[in-house]
Amino acid sequence: MQATYTPYNLELKHPFAIAKFSRTSTPIMLLKLNYEGKYGYGEASMVPYMGESAETALSFLKKVDWKRFVFPFNFEEIIAYLDSIEKGQPAIKAAIDIALNDLNGKILQKPCYEIYGADPLKMPVTSYTIGIDSLDVIKEKVAGAKDFKVLKVKLGRDNDKELINTIRTVSNVPLYVDANQGWTDRKQAIDMIYWLHGQGVVLIEQPMDKTNLEGNAWLTGRSPIPILADEAVQRLSDMDALKGAYHGVNIKLMKSTGMYEGHQMIKKARSLGMKVLIGCMSETSCATQAGMALAPLCDWADLDGPWLTKNNPFDAPQIIAGKYHLKDVPGLGLEGINPALFPSS
Repeated sequence: MQATYTPYNLELKHPFAIAKFSRTSTPIMLLKLNYEGKYGYGEASMVPYMGESAETALSFLKKVDWKRFVFPFNFEEIIAYLDSIEKGQPAIKAAIDIALNDLNGKILQKPCYEIYGADPLKMPVTSYTIGIDSLDVIKEKVAGAKDFKVLKVKLGRDNDKELINTIRTVSNVPLYVDANQGWTDRKQAIDMIYWLHGQGVVLIEQPMDKTNLEGNAWLTGRSPIPILADEAVQRLSDMDALKGAYHGVNIKLMKSTGMYEGHQMIKKARSLGMKVLIGCMSETSCATQAGMALAPLCDWADLDGPWLTKNNPFDAPQIIAGKYHLKDVPGLGLEGINPALFPSS
């Protein structure tokens, strides 16, 4: 196994603002694995608030013994090995997992979604995220989402109703809401939730602080809208503590260390009677297509990374009637791979 990796700065179309952060770009690490003449591609999207960077990713990659990875790949053992190298660092571990899954599909001559038992006919619509912004820019963002059948709205500040009302002047599509831990008063929050229910909101992510399990559970027990854990859940080991506190979970491959553990988390959520949204960070088509392979196993999808960026280095996946189209090709099905991204391979 040979590994080539390239730092990349993913530029966003608009400054991306949520309840507590704002940024204009995201550091990415692109990974290419060569195994007996077949190539697998992976990606780490290292949003700053998660604590990873190009420097931490490079440091981690230099510690990996690539000769350990031999087909048939035992993904459970691989993730355990990566965890033994260093705690945390889920995004760069996800890059390795995604690249190995891409390789696995190419060796087996099967699409990744088929290997994970996902039915393309069950692909949910994916949402398009509207970050917090001025009202005029909010309208501009909504206009740019004409190919999407659902919008995801970032809330958690003091003008939440104004943002929703602005969107409703230009669009009537269903809405997902992500408060990003921005609500602090449970009684105000439940009043807002009932108001949002009347505005066509389908789900709400992480209304209160991730450490406030009791507060989030209080809302879950009273909410007419499904309440999902986001910041409160990263890895499979986090799942048991969430039972009863949320209706469901938002699983992101950049937090779950990739496709293998993300799939394990989907199965765990089902065993706990919880619903599943598969989400994303700011990502290229590479990580997005890894999420797409698992999306038909989920209730909802928020995989809009390539559509929020200005310099996606790969071809964008195809969307038909608001849903991603899964192609019957081995691996992830990534297209438009520029050899210049990996000059030393």
